[in-house]
Amino acid sequence: MGVAALVVGCTTHPGSEARSPAEPGAAGVGHDYYPHAGNGGYTATDYAVTLRYDPAEPGIDAEATIRAKADKALSRFNLDLRGLQVESVTVNERPAEFSRSGDFELRVTPEEPLDDGERFRTHVVYSGTPRSSAGELGSNGWNRDETGAMYVLGEPHSASYWYPVNDTPRNKATFELNVTVPTGWSAVSIGTLVDKSTSDGWTTWHWSEDTPVAPYLTTLAVDRFTIDRDSLDDGTPVLSAYAPGATQMRSKGDRVGEVLTFLASKFGPYPQRAAGGIYLDDHVGYSLETQTRPAYTSEVGMGTIVHELTHQWYGNSVTIRSWADICLAECFASYATWMWDAHEDGIDLDSRYRATVEGNRNNGRFWRGELYDMGAGNEFTAVYSKGPLAVHALRERIGEDDFATLLRQWHQRHETGHADWPEFENFVSELTGEDLTDFFDAWFHSTEIPPDKHLYP
Repeated sequence: MGVAALVVGCTTHPGSEARSPAEPGAAGVGHDYYPHAGNGGYTATDYAVTLRYDPAEPGIDAEATIRAKADKALSRFNLDLRGLQVESVTVNERPAEFSRSGDFELRVTPEEPLDDGERFRTHVVYSGTPRSSAGELGSNGWNRDETGAMYVLGEPHSASYWYPVNDTPRNKATFELNVTVPTGWSAVSIGTLVDKSTSDGWTTWHWSEDTPVAPYLTTLAVDRFTIDRDSLDDGTPVLSAYAPGATQMRSKGDRVGEVLTFLASKFGPYPQRAAGGIYLDDHVGYSLETQTRPAYTSEVGMGTIVHELTHQWYGNSVTIRSWADICLAECFASYATWMWDAHEDGIDLDSRYRATVEGNRNNGRFWRGELYDMGAGNEFTAVYSKGPLAVHALRERIGEDDFATLLRQWHQRHETGHADWPEFENFVSELTGEDLTDFFDAWFHSTEIPPDKHLYP
């Protein structure tokens, strides 16, 4: 464990020009639903995690290298790491002091303050038994069953349960993972499988995701997976992993390429460098759009697969700035399942929309949930029910041509970056040349059923 006292270094170096005074980075992003999540003062650019896991034991031995850029002169900065024992920390290969604060803050004091704009590398060696906690959708964090199989998932947080991280979707970074497990077990993650090597009864799986990813969209699953490989028409590798009790999902997993082709016809070219899925033999309570390779609870339907693959555009490529903006991901992923039903089964979406509206006309609870800025703890509610209705109403309001253009150009404008809901409203008004404030207020900001002029535009 590191020294508890924190030492702030001098703000200038002998013989150098005066620098801006160094200050501690904030222990949270602030102005968000989870103000203590994430950290201020720097931007992480890459994570490289090395981990050893034996399914016969609950714990891990791990180390992580975080490359980052200082956003101001820093005397100290924080990383998020829930539990686990930190053994050593270095910054730019020099020993750094560290201490723990609160539930998941790791405070790091480098030997010398960091300059504004300086690129630096932090290396953390840690170990212990990762944990999980109850989340809004189900269990967040590290989950392990009686066989030793494990997976780590969670939204809004999961990364900080197993590696030190700036745990906020505002900070996307590239990701590399090396996991060593006993031979016969598989370690599956996001991105591309670079290689795997075996020695003395242990196999190391090397994964790399070169497209910046929000921390909650990283994952690791260890099991005796059956692994299928394929490729999309453009050569993008497809890797799908099926847990021993989930092989019945292969008939659905085999359709990933077909679904991505359909979605690309709506949103534009597939924005990721790999594809596939992780099919778990567990009733997780939810599936999650982990980047390139969504993780699915057991016995999901095609609608869920369409939903999670849509997130590769809406949510993963174009990522929310705040959890208040979650409709930008979930409302559109939910509506994509409607579009799939129309494509696959010839469902009339206007009829579905009218039936749903009229069936809930007097259901105040259905309309009560706001779709924008709904408050912490309410993110994953109305976006799945009221959300697709609102998107269909928008489609009817602006017309087929503008709606088709919207789906493509919104992603194209923000690809691999971030966006927020006010930007989206401005974008739609810009696209259509109309002031749609009343429409957006009625559907996305209100807690009541929209008036008929906005229900049936």
